[in-house]
Amino acid sequence: MSKLSLIVKREFLAKVRNRAFVVMTFVSPILFAGTVALIVYLTSINNEDKKLITVLDQSGLFLTELEKSETISFLHFRKLNFSQAKDSSFRMGASGFLFIPDETALDRLEEEIEFYSSSSPSVAVLGNIEQRIERKLRQLQLANYGISKDALTKIDDDFDLNTKSFSGSKNLKGINELKAFIGSAFGYLIMMFIVIYGSFVMRSVIEEKTSRIVEVIISSVKPFQLMMGKIIGNSLAGVFQFMIWVVLGFTVLTILTYFLGINMNELSSANPAMTKSMEVASISPSDASQVSLYLKELMTIPWISLLGLFVVYFVLGYLIYSSIYAAIGSAVDNETDTQQFVYPVIVPLILAVYVGGFSVFDNPDGPIAVSFSLFPLTSPIVMLMRYPLGGVPWWQLVLSIVLLVLTFIFIVWLAAKIYRTGILMHGKKVSYKELYKWLKY
Repeated sequence: MSKLSLIVKREFLAKVRNRAFVVMTFVSPILFAGTVALIVYLTSINNEDKKLITVLDQSGLFLTELEKSETISFLHFRKLNFSQAKDSSFRMGASGFLFIPDETALDRLEEEIEFYSSSSPSVAVLGNIEQRIERKLRQLQLANYGISKDALTKIDDDFDLNTKSFSGSKNLKGINELKAFIGSAFGYLIMMFIVIYGSFVMRSVIEEKTSRIVEVIISSVKPFQLMMGKIIGNSLAGVFQFMIWVVLGFTVLTILTYFLGINMNELSSANPAMTKSMEVASISPSDASQVSLYLKELMTIPWISLLGLFVVYFVLGYLIYSSIYAAIGSAVDNETDTQQFVYPVIVPLILAVYVGGFSVFDNPDGPIAVSFSLFPLTSPIVMLMRYPLGGVPWWQLVLSIVLLVLTFIFIVWLAAKIYRTGILMHGKKVSYKELYKWLKY
């Protein structure tokens, strides 16, 4: 046991004292926070640039609809003909020129409305204009059928289905998607940690193997102890680096947003995925009472047990995959030869994030979601996606953890057999057939 602790200490100190490790530890969060702050800052500047759209409405039907907004300003020409208005728009550098002819037949009017611009207009600008015109045309068409404005307003009212649980409490729309998103964030962190720091273990094994230093070390310790020491030592270094990233990244981001005067609420508008989530959940930023309901519902998530499960699944998942990475590193002589072995290892992680994620969002208790949350190579990610939603039976949690432990023991046993043979093997391209032979030794 003392030898294992010495190896763990050596691996940890060797990693944290490495110049590249120190540089990336302090530079990465600064770069990340700076990038986020720059994106938000540039987005805020870009949003301040209003588009000028000139309008010649010969029909006079759309004057009230085409009024300025936060992103678009409309300039209406009153006494100009089509050619004059078009030329004036071009000379003044307008973003576009909207022409609405004097046509009483709505069907023909819809076909003859045209938009001119020097370059292809953005989807946002066209969508804004099309929405305004479409709304007005719909009102005019319904008015032709004798439908009053008040009746039209009632027709346009959105229908919200009131949802309640069997106990009588109100259910919030989109709350399950938000909870699944939180679980996905935890699962994605585990995947990133496994990929990044698992490769650290693999590179460490390759470096010692190619430098022949391992031949000296192996004479005093068992291959299994050396492998486990590398796995644990590198994992501790990774956790240490990750903690520094979180603290330093949050500090730098706070400082940058303060000095640049950036409103972090603008980040959500710059993120399409976040905007879509807000739409699905029907959360209006201006509706404080609605937001408070969602925050109250999110507080019902068992955060302490969720964080505890995150640690458990993270440790077990990392130990399983890092054992595989260590075995791969011992079987090859350089990092280039690892590609054929690494890809099959990453496939379960990709399936867990995408296939498992989509199945959890669609049906967290469905057969795919449950199967992926129990299968050891995907359960560390998918189970954390399901857990915040509630309703995960205790026996599924226990079973997934037991399967992870048994899989870890089995994988370490297999990896040790490959490690003890491959660590002393040099100058030979290893195939899957060769690895199978080593497993039988």
